[in-house]
Amino acid sequence: MLTFEKKLAIIEDFTELERHDVSLGRVNFHFEESVMEKKIVVYHLHPNGNGFVYAEQIDENYTVDSKGMVNIRDFTPDELRKIIKQSIKSLAESEPFEESWINNELQILKIIHDFDLWNIYAGDLLDGTYATYNAAADYLQQEGFRRLDDEDLE
Repeated sequence: MLTFEKKLAIIEDFTELERHDVSLGRVNFHFEESVMEKKIVVYHLHPNGNGFVYAEQIDENYTVDSKGMVNIRDFTPDELRKIIKQSIKSLAESEPFEESWINNELQILKIIHDFDLWNIYAGDLLDGTYATYNAAADYLQQEGFRRLDDEDLE
């Protein structure tokens, strides 16, 4: 496991992040240029080496918590750099997030990230609102939907 000091040195290499010292010796890093209300990239980096990186909108197989954060306790230097780059990129993208889902009856619903909420739409009608992408995706999966991909369009 990387020490707090080594993680801090890696994170501070990202000049686009702004350091914010918080309670109990923990440190947050904000991306002030975020196009979303979400600005925290690194959350509660603790002197014991524990900490979190925002990864809710990253297209990787990270296990995120209810706040969209990934625990970075056991990350290698390369893994830490990679997830931070991806997190910053996800917050810098100016395109709004939109994803289509389809069921066996060919009904299509969309997940749209809007004002820090994840909304599900059936056409122009709002079907549901969730605090996280994972909650919205879980709902759609439980209802028999799957992500729409290029193969579905053929």
